[in-house]
Amino acid sequence: MDDNINATYITLDGHVDIHKYRYVYFFIMLTAYILIICFNITIVCLIWIHKNLHEPMYIFIAALLLNSALFSTNIYPKLLLDFLSDKQIISYSACLLQFFLFYSLSGSEFLLLSAMAYDRYVSICKPLQYPNIMRKATVCMFLLLAWLLPAGEIASLVILSADMKLCNFTLNGIFCNNSVYSLHCVSSSVRSTFGVVALIITGLLPLLFILFTYTRILIVSYQSCRKVRKKAAQTCLPHLLVLISFSCLCAFDVSIVRLGSDFPKTVHLVMTLQAILYHPLFNPVIYGLKMKEISKHLRRLFCDIKVL
Repeated sequence: MDDNINATYITLDGHVDIHKYRYVYFFIMLTAYILIICFNITIVCLIWIHKNLHEPMYIFIAALLLNSALFSTNIYPKLLLDFLSDKQIISYSACLLQFFLFYSLSGSEFLLLSAMAYDRYVSICKPLQYPNIMRKATVCMFLLLAWLLPAGEIASLVILSADMKLCNFTLNGIFCNNSVYSLHCVSSSVRSTFGVVALIITGLLPLLFILFTYTRILIVSYQSCRKVRKKAAQTCLPHLLVLISFSCLCAFDVSIVRLGSDFPKTVHLVMTLQAILYHPLFNPVIYGLKMKEISKHLRRLFCDIKVL
């Protein structure tokens, strides 16, 4: 590429033997993307259609699954296109957009999990006050906060990065994440400060809040009757499994970016694919199997399909 193109386009250098295995990669990832969209959107539609699922807990689940579908759509279409292309490139502006969506949706995931943890805390620890606390306006406020707060924070990072001079035009990855910082000629202390603040607000604080609420739930459940313990296990276990899964995704992302140059290229690719593959597939499976009401409607849906 000439200097003019280099000033605009970034080469994605994280692929391994793409010319040899391009169709294998394409088929596997296309299948995964179709399953992710079908699984997540099916449960979202079930929650939308059935009025008995119009409760805060299920609304937050629908928001979480919709978030997973958007997260995957930010990555998979470009990834599939790259598998079939001779050159794996992306414009710097498109790279920043992908970076923005990746981290704003990731931040939304933590905040949605926090809202779900609070909902379960009020339901189990303050059952008599639940209708007054978890009103429709409260749920809407939590949803808006979960999507708008991370978007505003990451938008600030993107604005700070947009005009920075690039000295490197090869990205060590298959999509744009924190590795984009390695493209800049100099590091920015302001951007680093913003990044730390964003990580604390949308990552660390929600995680600590979730741990606090589930600790309180565990204490109350242990001191209560068997019925309360059963309710806590049925509704909280799926959320904890999803939290663990998403925390692993974040750990993968940090390790990939911070230690990427120390990994063999194949290991780097495998870790990246795990980070974007497991969690979006894991969410709907967990909620579909573990949440009693959702599982019941899914069985009815499959029975109706078989009849047709």
